[in-house]
Amino acid sequence: MQRSILDRIYLFFLLVLLTSFIIIIVITSISTRRTLSQEKVENLRSETKLVANQTIAFYLNGDISKDQLSNSLHYYGEVLNADFWYTDTFGRMVAISNRQNDTLDEDEDKNATKSDSTKKSTIYFDNIPRNIYEVDKNYKLHEEFVETGNFYELYSSDVVTINMPLIFSQVNENGEEVRTGGGTLICHASVTSVNSLLMNIYGMIYIPCLCIILVSFTLLWLLSNRVIQPVKKLSTVAKEYSQGNFGAKTGIDSNDEIGQLAKSMEYMADELSKLEQYRHDFISNISHDFRSPLTSIKGYVEAIQDGTIPPEMQDRYLGIVLNETQRLTKLTQGLLDLNNFDMYGQYLKLSKFDVAEIINPMLNTFEIKCIEKNIAIYLNNSATDTIVYADQTKIQQVIYNLIDNALKFTPMGKRIFITITEQGDKILISVKDEGIGMDENTIRKIWTRFYKGDASRGKNKQSSGLGLAIIKEIIRAHNENIDVTSKPGEGSDFFFTLTKASAVKIEE
Repeated sequence: MQRSILDRIYLFFLLVLLTSFIIIIVITSISTRRTLSQEKVENLRSETKLVANQTIAFYLNGDISKDQLSNSLHYYGEVLNADFWYTDTFGRMVAISNRQNDTLDEDEDKNATKSDSTKKSTIYFDNIPRNIYEVDKNYKLHEEFVETGNFYELYSSDVVTINMPLIFSQVNENGEEVRTGGGTLICHASVTSVNSLLMNIYGMIYIPCLCIILVSFTLLWLLSNRVIQPVKKLSTVAKEYSQGNFGAKTGIDSNDEIGQLAKSMEYMADELSKLEQYRHDFISNISHDFRSPLTSIKGYVEAIQDGTIPPEMQDRYLGIVLNETQRLTKLTQGLLDLNNFDMYGQYLKLSKFDVAEIINPMLNTFEIKCIEKNIAIYLNNSATDTIVYADQTKIQQVIYNLIDNALKFTPMGKRIFITITEQGDKILISVKDEGIGMDENTIRKIWTRFYKGDASRGKNKQSSGLGLAIIKEIIRAHNENIDVTSKPGEGSDFFFTLTKASAVKIEE
């Protein structure tokens, strides 16, 4: 089954969150446990020193009895939630903080060492050894150390054990400070407090993390409704377009990127819906443009052959045949040029020339047409630098086609204005007529191949409908712009730009 984008986003988001959550758990668990354990050990070491100074030092000085010492250890054990064992320098238990047995009788201790070693009760008194060496004969009684465990299986759970040899300073009769050993104080503290504190910290850390995950997935779901659902609509509409249903609408009118994409798709569908009409018009136009001259040629040639046209009239009709042949040649060449533009791009022979100087001679070629239609052409050159860097032959073709096109659609007695102006590093050339003008729909189509603004085709039979298409390709090949402004009944203004030669770095 194919997964949707939403499923992939959810899966990826879940993996990222789970991975991050696991990493956080591992790192915080290790670092927090280490920190709490170290803090617990330091606190326990300080508490053990305090208990030794507050109890055992007085016992060694004879200020308190053994019972009082046991009571003191019992008190501190209750307060600090720890077990304290005090041994002499030989490892024998002197006093403990055990609730059931606060003291160990020395006689019982002696008897216990003489009893049968196989009886565990003679060695352990309620799991408390009479001598620390009984749990381990190599026990390091006179070394300070810290360890964590069940202390030779005497505890059912792990405890932190601190073995602290006691050294006390005394002043002798001569006033000298004498350091003497005072046995060893062993402290056992449960690690459950560390675990409880750790669980509280976990609760403070992980519960908010879980809440963040839930909130994130909720926000992701809301985001999916605003992003993924419109994408699904676009996908559904795209399938409709692929099946030829260009009337399908996305129903998305937001102002974000999704909305812009939806508008672009609908505009594309609208243009594609016109493609069939464009194709029909293209075939109709090219068929008409080829059929008309071929029909004329065939008719006149047949008339000459069968003698319908007398010999003295044949030269005239052969001239018509020649004109129709030239028309076909021009049409075919235009198609070949456009095809080459599409396949290989426009090949340009760039050079420096004065664009104003090529316009004046060109106007002379339209003199007869202007006289026939009583149309005046005015040239207005306000530019001081009209030297451009372009393909002179093709620019001449552009200007010629624009003037010729203006003459075709300008009524008798009207005017045509050719204007040359400067725009920074550019020269702007405008050909404006007082002709019939165009509406917006026609303006969008005039650059289409074989499109002819005169639907009747009666006034412009010599037109192939390729002129403006070729012009646009030539200007585009120069990396310049061409455009038109027009209104029905007010004429049209075609204008394009060329780059000044002074603004181009030309390699000699």
